[in-house]
This record gives sequence, structure tokens and C-alpha cells, in this order.
Amino acid sequence: MDVEERHRMLGVYLNDHLAGSTAGVELARRMVQQYRNSPYGDDLENLATEIAEDRQALVRILRDLDVPVQRYKLCGAWVGEKVARMKPNGRLLRSSGLSVVVELEALRLGVQGKALLWRALLATAAHDLRLDAGRLQELLERVDQQIRTLDSLHARATSALLTPAAA
Repeated sequence: MDVEERHRMLGVYLNDHLAGSTAGVELARRMVQQYRNSPYGDDLENLATEIAEDRQALVRILRDLDVPVQRYKLCGAWVGEKVARMKPNGRLLRSSGLSVVVELEALRLGVQGKALLWRALLATAAHDLRLDAGRLQELLERVDQQIRTLDSLHARATSALLTPAAA
């Protein structure tokens, strides 16, 4: 594969992750609004802030690598997140306890994908001096903490939803 083709493939890869991060930011922000006054509120607010910051880090990486942003993918991701809100959750017009579980699972999948991105870019940084290996390592460490937080939130939400109440 020649240099031009590699750059094109890198652009597709990074833009796909940027689209996913756009959907993730939207989902996290909506969850903060919906669950702000719940036991999950503070953790979700911190996660939403970090997810938005990680998206901005990715935008900077695209710029540093001279990869143009494919806006149609961002629009598609934004719309897709809005459509995903209409998922069945056992209730017709409002959310159920199941909603938070499914949304946490969706966020975790996105964060896992982001971890793979940071790992791929970290490996690439050894060959491309435009990538800051130290910053990528920081992002990778932060994503590990995000996964731990999401796992904790998920355990609490599933316990609240699925564990029978004491009689």
C-alpha cells in the first residue's frame, strides 16, 4: 500500500471514530440531563466531560495528521444517536429502569472502541512523530478509568433493576 492510500485509510479510520465519539458525547450529555438527580449523576457528569474532552483530543489528532473531517459522518452519528433514543424499553412514552442499563452498555462499548483507537495510535506514534505518545498514553489510562466507572455504574443499575427487594 502506498503512502497516499495509507493516509486515506487513516482518514477513514479516524473519521469513523470521530463519528462514534460524536454519538457518545450526545448520549453522555443526555444521560447527565436525565439522571442528574440520581445516584448516577456525579459519575455521569464526570464521564460526559471526559468523553467530550477525548473527542476534542481526537479532533486535534486529525488536524495534526492533516486529515480532513468528514462532516457527513458526524451528521449521521448525531442523527443516529437521536434515533437510538426511540429504542423499546418496555415503556411507551417514558424511560424505564432498563433504559439506564442499556445506555450504560452503549457508552461502555463506545469507550472500549476509543481504547482500541488510542492503542492503535500509540503503536503508530513510534513511526509518526506528529503523534504525541505521552498524550496518547494519558488518554489510554483515562479510558481505563472510564471503563471502571461505567462497570461500577452498570453493576449498581442492574442490581437496582434486577435484584428482588427484601421482603
